[in-house]
Amino acid sequence: MLRAVTPTWRSTERDVPPATSSVCATRPTTAWKGTSIVTTHLQLPPAAPGGLPLLGHALSLAGGSSRLEFLQRLRPLGPIVRITVGPKSLMVVNDPDLIHELLTGRLTKSLDKGLLFAKLKLFGKDALPVAEGARHMQRRRLVQPTLHHKQVSGYVDAMSKTIEQTIAPWHDGETLDLKTEMQLITQSVITETLFSSHPPRDEAGTILRSVDTVFMAALQRALLPLRVLERLPTPGNRRLKKASDILRRTVEDIIAAHRNQPDAYDDVVSLLLNLTDESGAPLEDDDILSEITGLLAAGSETTAVVMAWLFYELARNPDLEERLHREIDSVLDGAPLTAEHIPQLAFTGRLVTETLRLYSPAWLVTRRTTSDVRLGEFDLPAGTDLIFSPYTMHRDPDLYPDPQRFDPDRWLPERTQPPQNAFIPFGAGKRMCMGDRFAVTEAVSIAVLVASRWRLRLAEGPTVRPIGAITTHPSWLRMVAETRAPITADA
Repeated sequence: MLRAVTPTWRSTERDVPPATSSVCATRPTTAWKGTSIVTTHLQLPPAAPGGLPLLGHALSLAGGSSRLEFLQRLRPLGPIVRITVGPKSLMVVNDPDLIHELLTGRLTKSLDKGLLFAKLKLFGKDALPVAEGARHMQRRRLVQPTLHHKQVSGYVDAMSKTIEQTIAPWHDGETLDLKTEMQLITQSVITETLFSSHPPRDEAGTILRSVDTVFMAALQRALLPLRVLERLPTPGNRRLKKASDILRRTVEDIIAAHRNQPDAYDDVVSLLLNLTDESGAPLEDDDILSEITGLLAAGSETTAVVMAWLFYELARNPDLEERLHREIDSVLDGAPLTAEHIPQLAFTGRLVTETLRLYSPAWLVTRRTTSDVRLGEFDLPAGTDLIFSPYTMHRDPDLYPDPQRFDPDRWLPERTQPPQNAFIPFGAGKRMCMGDRFAVTEAVSIAVLVASRWRLRLAEGPTVRPIGAITTHPSWLRMVAETRAPITADA
C-alpha cells in the first residue's frame, strides 16, 4: 500500500545510496522528538547487482535490446529493485499490485510523470500526454468527447478510406519497410480524423521522421540526464532543432487553415482554437501547437509498432494468418468495412490484444514522488524516480503461461485470464490512455484492410529483435507484399 511518510524534520540529503548490494538497505534520517534528536532508518529497496563504479547500470540501459533484457532480469529480484545511472538512483517497480497502486491509488497526487515525460515537452509547453494536475484534467475533458466510443465508431469510414489510400501504392512482390508503412498509415488516420488534414506521402514521411527524431532525443535525455549536453551544438541537437521546426511549421499550417475557414471544420483543432483558460483568454499559439503535435506523435507511433509486430507474427504463424483471412472474408463477404463489422471480428480483436501483450509499446513508464511516500515495504523520499515496464510484466511467466508464445486464444473467455492488474497496455487510472478505443478500432481496421488484399512475407535479412526506443519497435522489419484472393466457402 502507498501511504505518506511525514517525519517532522529530516536530513537535507535527498538521494538514496548507490546500488552496491543486492540486499535491502537502510538510510539513517533524523527527527526531533521533544528536545532530543532521534535517528531512524528508512527501508530502501534492494540494489540490483552488476552496477559499475561511476556508471552504475548505465551500460545495461544504453542499447535498445539490452534495455529490455536488463529490465526482464530484474523481475525475479523483488517487487522493487534499485538501479543507478551514473550518480542517479532509479527504483524499478516489478509487482503488478504496486504498479496498480502507482497508477490508481489514493496518493497519485504525490506523483508526477517523471523524467521521461519531462523531456517530452513540446515547444516548452505541457501537452495533454505530459500535462499535470488541473491543466491535465482541463485538456482531457476537452479532448475526451472526440474519442468517445460513439464518436470513434463514426471515424471508421474515414479510417477505412485513409488506410486504403495509404496502401494503394503497394504492388505485388514489393519489399516494404513495414514499420515505416504502418507509421504512415496511422499518422494519416490521425491527421484525417482529428485534424482534417491530408498531407501527401512525401510530406507525411518528413513529418514522420521529425516525430521519430523528437521522440528519440527525449528518450536519450531521460536515460542519460546530462543537461549540459542538451545545450551544446552537437549533430543530434541540430537534428532535433530541425525536426522541431518542421513539426512547428506543419502544425502552424493546420491551424492557419482552420482559422481561415472556421466554419469548415469540426475536429480537435477547432476545439482547441475555441478553448479559453481560467481567465477567459484563448490559448496561446504555442499551447495549441504543443497539444496538436502531442496528439499527432502519441497517436501515430504506438499503434504503428503494434501493427508491425502483428503482421510479423502472422508471417511466422501461417495457421493464424489463415484464420484471420477466413474471418475477414466471412464477416465482410466482399462489402466495405463499417463500424458494425468491428464487434464481429472477434479473432482479429484477439490478435490485436495478444500483440499488445507480447509487444507492449510501453516498455518504460516513469513516475517521480513529489512527497515522501511508502510503497509496499519501502520508504521513498520526495524526488525519487520510479520506473516500471508493462513490456516485461506482460512477459512474466508467473503471470502468463508460456509467455513468449504468441497465442491470441489465451484471451478466449473460457481460458484462465491473467490477474486483473497484470495487463496494462494503455495504463490505468486517471492517466489511462483515453485513446484506447480509438487505437484498438484503428488496429482492427488496419489488420482487416491490409489482410483482405495482401499476404506479408518476411524478407531475408537480420534476425528481428524488439528494441526499447520511445516504443517497443522491431530492430529491422522488411516484408514482401503478395496479393491474395478471397477464400471461398468450400476451400
